Amino acid sequence: MALQYRIIPVTPYEQNCTLLWCDETMEGALVDAGGDIPKLRAAVEKAGVKLVKLLVTHGHLDHVGGVLALAEELALPIEGPQREEKFWLDMLPQQAMMFRFPPARAFEPTRWLEDGDTVTVGKLEFEVRYCPGHTPGHIVFINHAAKLAMVGDVLFAGSIGRTDFPRGDYDTLIQSIRGRLFTLGDDYRFIPGHGPMSTFGQEKATNPFVGGRFG
Repeated sequence: MALQYRIIPVTPYEQNCTLLWCDETMEGALVDAGGDIPKLRAAVEKAGVKLVKLLVTHGHLDHVGGVLALAEELALPIEGPQREEKFWLDMLPQQAMMFRFPPARAFEPTRWLEDGDTVTVGKLEFEVRYCPGHTPGHIVFINHAAKLAMVGDVLFAGSIGRTDFPRGDYDTLIQSIRGRLFTLGDDYRFIPGHGPMSTFGQEKATNPFVGGRFG
């Protein structure tokens, strides 16, 4: 049994939607299905995966724009984010207008997630860590067996999430990165919400916002 994944960039913001699955059961999930639903469905079909749930790190439109439509179309549960993110999920119609995306409806997930919760996909387990700062209810998903994390917009290769949106907070974000992510092993890889993958060790050593002399 092992974790398999594919990264599928979606929306004009090139957001990294992750298709992950258990190679024993072939049950899978999409993390941050932000849009481009035909592209996502084609990737799922090509991989031969049976989707069983949709996972959400936070409520910004490029991460959740396709979630409700997929959930309704395929009768899938939505798990995450943390309940403070209701602030952003309620604003999805306004976000769509502001960023000139297709219309989006507000929704609540089937299951709000809290720090320390466990999410299962097939026989895979993911630890949930609450990492606010970019948004108030942001979470990350960690599979310790594969040493892989899906971190949304908390941390990027060489950068960090922006904090100038409503209810963003720079100091809280830095605390989340150092206290919730950098406490994992240096060899843990992570998939950010945008851009290339990296490792926590690499970011500790070189990221100008939270690594190097700030480490």
